[in-house]
Amino acid sequence: MTLKKLLYYLIKLRNKIFLPFFILYILIAAFVVYLIEPHTFESYITSIYWVLTTLATVGFGDYTPVTDLGKVYTIILYITGIGLVSVFIGKVINSAYLIDKLKVGGKMKYTGKNHIILVGWNAKSKLAIEEILRSDKKIDIVIIDVLEKAPLMEERLFYVRGDATDEETLLDANLPTAKGVIIFADQITQDNYATKDPLLVDGKTLLVATAITSIEEKFKKSIHVTAEVINQKHIPLFKHVKVDEFIPTQEMISHAAVRSLFSHGVTHMYSELMTIQYGEAMYEIPKQEEWKTYRDAFLDLLNKGATLVADRGDLYINQKLDKLIPEDAQLFVICDKETISHFKSTEEK
Repeated sequence: MTLKKLLYYLIKLRNKIFLPFFILYILIAAFVVYLIEPHTFESYITSIYWVLTTLATVGFGDYTPVTDLGKVYTIILYITGIGLVSVFIGKVINSAYLIDKLKVGGKMKYTGKNHIILVGWNAKSKLAIEEILRSDKKIDIVIIDVLEKAPLMEERLFYVRGDATDEETLLDANLPTAKGVIIFADQITQDNYATKDPLLVDGKTLLVATAITSIEEKFKKSIHVTAEVINQKHIPLFKHVKVDEFIPTQEMISHAAVRSLFSHGVTHMYSELMTIQYGEAMYEIPKQEEWKTYRDAFLDLLNKGATLVADRGDLYINQKLDKLIPEDAQLFVICDKETISHFKSTEEK
């Protein structure tokens, strides 16, 4: 047993000291050849260059030992060094493989910032990823789930495996620097228990939101959190945690289904608002200095190809057009990408 431990220790030690040993070998080999033939190799840097090209079996021929001692030394270098280089290349390839394996398995920490975190993997998560990638060409996405490997492989998609109620998992996803978080209802709990007790599904969502709030308070950060709830009656349970927006899925679907019976075609309107596949979508737009009242903003936007529809969650703009727009207003319009790009470029100027 002691011998096995010793061998295991030596193997670990070999892996740790190999790179320093390899670098030291090259430096010493270059110094020796420089001492043997200082006239052939004008500088120490030149001798390092020659050793590297020799060990890599490139051999450009621009520098060649001319003395017998130099040639014998070159033979010794071939015998000892080329195998060493092969081992080094193998370790580099193996390290790249291990890094890729860790990334696919969700065991690597995400170190970027201004990313979006999606908690939970299901069909809605996949659609959200497609929407994010289509809407923003630079932002990264981090998925948190307990799957054995990443559900998707995309250039800007990262995976962290773990329980989202655990602070360590959220920190592995670099939550303090995230732009926002979307918590999707747990699919496994939803499939197995939602029909019996939807509180179990929303209860897990609440635990995740609590963990996020705890980290926000700890790091003194404010992160936009959107949570999916199964039963709208459970939303008051979230009053002690910071959740900015809710997605009451069942109620929204039921409401749209009922309204479609009394107002035919209403579901098409819902589809237009919830997707950008028809060229227009809802965007947030900054308040302009020349806009004093909602009427000013409404008419100006209308002339430029956009329709003002809401201030935060207030959809009754048409009933208070002559009221002053508050400084902290959050205005939303429906328009195409070209129109919103024009407003953004004007704001930057």
